[in-house]
Amino acid sequence: MSHILGVRQAQKQKTRQALMDAALALLEEQSLSSLGLREVTRAVGVAPTAFYRHFRSTADLGVALVEEALGSLHPMIRATVTSADSSGERIERAVDLIAGHVNAYPAHVRFIARERHGGVQPVREAIRDQLGRFADEVKAELAEDAEAEGWSDDDLLMLSHLYVDQMLITASLFLEALEASPEDRERVGLLATRQMRLISIGRRHWLD
Repeated sequence: MSHILGVRQAQKQKTRQALMDAALALLEEQSLSSLGLREVTRAVGVAPTAFYRHFRSTADLGVALVEEALGSLHPMIRATVTSADSSGERIERAVDLIAGHVNAYPAHVRFIARERHGGVQPVREAIRDQLGRFADEVKAELAEDAEAEGWSDDDLLMLSHLYVDQMLITASLFLEALEASPEDRERVGLLATRQMRLISIGRRHWLD
């Protein structure tokens, strides 16, 4: 009996993932607010009623895509921030992480960039919550730096949001340069590094 339940659970998870993958592919050309569940189920080859065994609505599916796109990045970002010996090394590792993620998951990055200010409120809120978590995690690590002495919690959080926002901008730039020449992609990386260094320089003089 347990074997049968295990097989059913695995099949259910497989169908759920297939629906998410199909939706992500369809969202390459449209926004989530215009996506119909019949489009998604047709792409997977299941009945429209099967959709509701996995998601309450397309908005619910969108929230699941947000978790898939951003949830796995938390440990990577924490490792990038905590293992660096200097702000320069931290910035270089962050830019490399973003470039690698965009190359590996362009559809996810495009989805987040489009839906961050899109028309589906639960998805906007899910993205905002994830970005807020990133900011809190970056803030916790920045607070451990000697340069954080004298900084208020509010100012540290403001700084961490600046870094997170800049990382999103950098991801969009790398996304636009996916089909560009290696030289152009390298220029994107250099620009992103300089922009983050500018924030870092401002940080050193903030208490002045």
